[in-house]
Amino acid sequence: MVQSSIQVWEDFFKRYYWENILELAKNFPEKRSLVVQFPDIERFDMELARELLEHPDLVIKHSNEALSSIDLPADVVFTETHVRIIKIPERIQIRELRSENINKFIAVSGLIRKATEVRPKIINGAFKCQKCGEITFMPQGEGKFVEPFECENDVCGRKGAFKLVHDQSEFIDAQKLRIQESPDDLRGGEQPQTLDVDVDDDLAGLVSPGDRIVLSGVLRSFQRSNREGKSTFFDLLLDGNSIDIEDKEFEDIEISKEDIEEIVTLGKDPEIYKKIIGSIAPSIYGYEEVKEAMALQLFSGMAKHLPDGARIRGDMHILLVGDPGVAKSQLLRYAVKLAPRGIYTSGKSSTSAGLTATAVKDEFGDGRWTLEAGALVLADMGLACVDELDKMEADDRSSMHEAMEQQTISIAKAGIMATLKSRCALLGAANPKFGRFDRYEPIAKQINMPPALLSRFDLIFILTDEPSVNRDTAIAEHILKAHYAGELSTRRKNIVNSGISTDDITKAMEIIRPVLEAEKLRKYIAYTKRNIFPIIQDDARKHLIDFYLGLRKQGEAPDSPVPVTARQLEALIRLAEASARVRLSNVITTDDTSRIIRIVMASLKQVMTDPETGRLDADIVNVGMGKSQRDRIKVLREIIRDLQKEMGAAPIEEIISRAEESGIKKETVEDMIQKLKSAGEIIESSNDRFRVV
Repeated sequence: MVQSSIQVWEDFFKRYYWENILELAKNFPEKRSLVVQFPDIERFDMELARELLEHPDLVIKHSNEALSSIDLPADVVFTETHVRIIKIPERIQIRELRSENINKFIAVSGLIRKATEVRPKIINGAFKCQKCGEITFMPQGEGKFVEPFECENDVCGRKGAFKLVHDQSEFIDAQKLRIQESPDDLRGGEQPQTLDVDVDDDLAGLVSPGDRIVLSGVLRSFQRSNREGKSTFFDLLLDGNSIDIEDKEFEDIEISKEDIEEIVTLGKDPEIYKKIIGSIAPSIYGYEEVKEAMALQLFSGMAKHLPDGARIRGDMHILLVGDPGVAKSQLLRYAVKLAPRGIYTSGKSSTSAGLTATAVKDEFGDGRWTLEAGALVLADMGLACVDELDKMEADDRSSMHEAMEQQTISIAKAGIMATLKSRCALLGAANPKFGRFDRYEPIAKQINMPPALLSRFDLIFILTDEPSVNRDTAIAEHILKAHYAGELSTRRKNIVNSGISTDDITKAMEIIRPVLEAEKLRKYIAYTKRNIFPIIQDDARKHLIDFYLGLRKQGEAPDSPVPVTARQLEALIRLAEASARVRLSNVITTDDTSRIIRIVMASLKQVMTDPETGRLDADIVNVGMGKSQRDRIKVLREIIRDLQKEMGAAPIEEIISRAEESGIKKETVEDMIQKLKSAGEIIESSNDRFRVV
């Protein structure tokens, strides 16, 4: 059995990591860590790798000493350097940590829930004797602050009092993290468990709440204490050795030279749009327009900072409203998988604090109030998917207004005044108020959402479930083939000698296999976000302006509704930028503008068409009531006012008969009277007799 020693580690470094050590010497002291991959240690010596996992304190001490004592060709001397070990093959779930893991080297993965500020921690205290002035050095371990027992000066030998000399003491940066199990690893109904982690020196300040990471380190235990004294129960704490950030923003995804070559080739492919649409939720049949919009949302437009300090968002917000069973939630789930920081939450179970941020008492340190980030903050630079938006409480929903337009969240709670960033795109899903859509009612009436929130969505898609023989046949075929592929795979996995070959499964899976694998698509999007910043060409600009003005012109006549507002124009620009990015193009051409005008018109026709006049009316979404409806309400109020002058109060029968003469249906009249009553515009003076207030 090979015992770990400084010599063994020196041999290992020289054989596997000499280039990395020279690189570290070049960047020392800004960089002080050598990252070592665990599989390399296994390749070098299996016994050494096993010993690292079993007796990490001694082995890591040897590795750090070997790194410090290695002979370097340059005139650099390594001091305070660390060996950081990553890629431990076996990760332990936080809920599966047991007493046998204590003092072993382990790796856990999860989501950073909380991170304290980075603060100095003393590791070697210099204490001055108050009587003779002798300096005594006292190394500080974990936990309590330790003072010398007596003065080291033989002549003095006094047992106190000592004063800490700050400029001769050694300090190190330190931070406490709280890591929570990844939501994907949980079984239904389980509460995610957390583990506290101590990190220091160059690991401090690396991560922020919301990051998905793999943490390696030594598991420690410390005794709990309560009022009665020390408890027999111990708490677990991970002494962090390395942090590997797993879930990176698009900007952080590593792209190799081969990847770039492949991406550039893909970008030149005239079929690139089809390929990307075919890579989004292939298990769901149809919805090409919705998938295209979701793809553009992932690529996103460009955030712009103007000279006056204003910021225009580049992220797009999309709302899917549909009948039950049209796979809205499935689309959301898939989008979360593709986005670098995807957070999925359901409106029914989210409070405004859970979506934005909340102030909590910090039990880590000294009980101060700290902010705990909610879903929209954790999704910063990523995608927030909120299902069942219509089921949210009205107060909670209102907290999303600022997050959607300004992309910040302002908090004033418990003496903390802060503005948090939430630069995320929002993909929402909602059901119609009465379960299914009524084609003849305006959409705003059927979605239980305030117009102020609806108008902030760049695109709204209505997914209706209307029977049609051809489409239903295609959907049924698609679903059954997908299930058949799943059945084959499950059977092969669970039954030995099932007779099902890998080729059979590959063939069956063909129908639900994405054209571009998720990892490849993420790299493609990351590349465009890093390198492609398109500028609009003059003819494309003219195309957009003509389209916008053409729509606005419809509203110039005295009695016409306002068809679109400037918000829709901003949406057009964002979508055009994303469309150019898909082609890896640095210019926005008329092809892009034609494509996005098609998508936007599809959305506008579904959402903003007045069912009575058949014309576009932006007020349906922006105000919650179309112009034709407002006009009818005006007519109705005049009828009630006239009847009031004649009879003192207007009977319902008279109101209905006069309204019908003006071309308003009986059901509409009754509905509008209820609306006017609830708005306080009219009052019911006696049974079925009304007066204008």
